[in-house]
Amino acid sequence: MLKDRRLLLLFAFVFVDLLGYSLILPLLPYYAETFGAGAVLVGLLTTSNALAKFIASPFIGRLSDRYGRRPLLIVSLVGTVASFVLMGTARTLGMLFASRVLDGLLGGNISLARAYISDITDDENRAQGMGLIGAAFGMGFIIGPALGGVLSRYGYHVPALFAGGLSFLNLIAVLFWLPESLPEEERERMAHSPRTAITAERLVKALSRPCVGPVLQVRLAYSLAFTLFQSNFALYAKYKLGLEAATTSYVLTYVGLISVLVQGFAIKQLTARFREKKLVFWATLGLAGALLAWGFVPNVWLLLAVLLPLSLSAGVLNTVLTSVLTKSVYQEEVGGTLGLSSSLQTLSQILMPGFGGLLISSLGPWSLGVIGSALMMLTSYLTKERVLPIEDTSPGECQPSTATV
Repeated sequence: MLKDRRLLLLFAFVFVDLLGYSLILPLLPYYAETFGAGAVLVGLLTTSNALAKFIASPFIGRLSDRYGRRPLLIVSLVGTVASFVLMGTARTLGMLFASRVLDGLLGGNISLARAYISDITDDENRAQGMGLIGAAFGMGFIIGPALGGVLSRYGYHVPALFAGGLSFLNLIAVLFWLPESLPEEERERMAHSPRTAITAERLVKALSRPCVGPVLQVRLAYSLAFTLFQSNFALYAKYKLGLEAATTSYVLTYVGLISVLVQGFAIKQLTARFREKKLVFWATLGLAGALLAWGFVPNVWLLLAVLLPLSLSAGVLNTVLTSVLTKSVYQEEVGGTLGLSSSLQTLSQILMPGFGGLLISSLGPWSLGVIGSALMMLTSYLTKERVLPIEDTSPGECQPSTATV
């Protein structure tokens, strides 16, 4: 069926996209050092990409609401290919910075893929479709770092050029096999809708709207907590448990496998049995408890045990939150809202790595789990008080309900 074929193409698209990205991500600090970059400049290299994404993502999403997902996917992929080629042929640190900024400004591939899935799935199957994105995401991060390590033996520029080749294959696939998900009449209607106006003020106001605002607030709080865990896990493993780099990679592969299983297979069964908003609430509580336990585990075996509920809760939360978010806005706002959600996630990627390093150096690795757990308790409160009470009605007709946990 057409829908099944498009979902399969989207799965392959996200997998290849994340495979390319994760090929170069672990190697970027070493590549930058060949141009004389110290720790501060390496950090700024990552921050420059995140800041560019933070600024550009909502506008890319809004443009896709007005002009269609496929044209913006093509533009985004051209930018991704160009950024990897620029990285692979870099002769100066400035060229390396330019490649990361270019990728941040034009690389809105994942949020556009999520908007596409929102277009071709109904409310009943939305979470399952978003789960495929999460599964492809996880698989890319399982395979990419290992492949990048093998290719880096021939030079740090080789993984970048290989990633550019993968992105080019994605571009060809979109050009020849992926149809537009928004009908022409729908794009015409969206182009004349005031809700698709591309202004920073409108995007910021989304945080205070009765339906979508609370969901975006939950997304931000969750992103801060999970990014604190994710971005500082290697430091935690080194200073708390004394793990070597290879062991840490194996542990992260274990986390990735759980994420793939949850988002690729378990989501369908869970959303068939439980309301999505309640799944969000219970997942926030589960993640709060798992993060707290993570901060105090004494050995790698208990770490693996704690990472099971942690990965399960995070996988459910990440997938179902996106599904709830797409149902909280009008159809013509889906792309822009997912872009805004992506920017909030990027904001956490700007803030939390440095904050985590400060916590480790001043208080100790255990503090990561305590602070992350506290953030998730806040997320749980936001879900219970501001998301659960909203009825599943039209975004323009949100009313408090008598929903209970």
